[in-house]
Amino acid sequence: MAVLSARTDPRSDSGRQGRDQPRRGRTLGGRIRDLLVVAIAFAIGAGALGAYTAFRIWQVGQGDGRRQVDAIVVLGAAQYNGRPSGALAARLDHAIELYKEGYAPYLITTGGKLPGDNYTEAQTGFNYATKRGVPASAILMEDTGGTTLESLQNVKAIFDAHGLRTALFVSDRSHMLRVLRVADDLGIEAWASPTETSPDDTNANLRYKSMVHELGAMAQYIFINSER
Repeated sequence: MAVLSARTDPRSDSGRQGRDQPRRGRTLGGRIRDLLVVAIAFAIGAGALGAYTAFRIWQVGQGDGRRQVDAIVVLGAAQYNGRPSGALAARLDHAIELYKEGYAPYLITTGGKLPGDNYTEAQTGFNYATKRGVPASAILMEDTGGTTLESLQNVKAIFDAHGLRTALFVSDRSHMLRVLRVADDLGIEAWASPTETSPDDTNANLRYKSMVHELGAMAQYIFINSER
């Protein structure tokens, strides 16, 4: 009987419950602390990755890898009824200079058009370059790409069709890291020769917006579009 009463003693159960409650409380608190640690670690990691990527965008944009290649490729930018925007004109001027200095036998203009446009960015670049002394026979056009990735995929097809392998890519400074990354993924041996006169580089406000845009575009390409 003594054993039975010990087993059914309500004070014994309440004692066990009292001992269990702090343990459950500590477990819940521990989980919350673990989640906070993970969230903080994620925020720190994301911040560090963003800072490193921003540094690499800046670093690659400061270099000029001009050398003898098979083609100079100009990345497209806005055009207005056949008239290049300030950014596109700056890229074209730099690419034309490289061509006239003999760095490549071909100049490739890129970029499609928006609905309602009469000209593609590539055609605008072609017209601009021929008026400044580049022979039409030396210009190849990629005139359907709507994004950097699409344009470079089409450039790769042009390279394959003409037996080309190496390229100097011309764009704004902030654009060069992503361009080189995509080109490398596509199997194009590429170097960057950024323009120094684009409004996106000379205007502090536009430079900041370009950096933010490139951080987002790099993340999208690496985590969504990249096949490697």
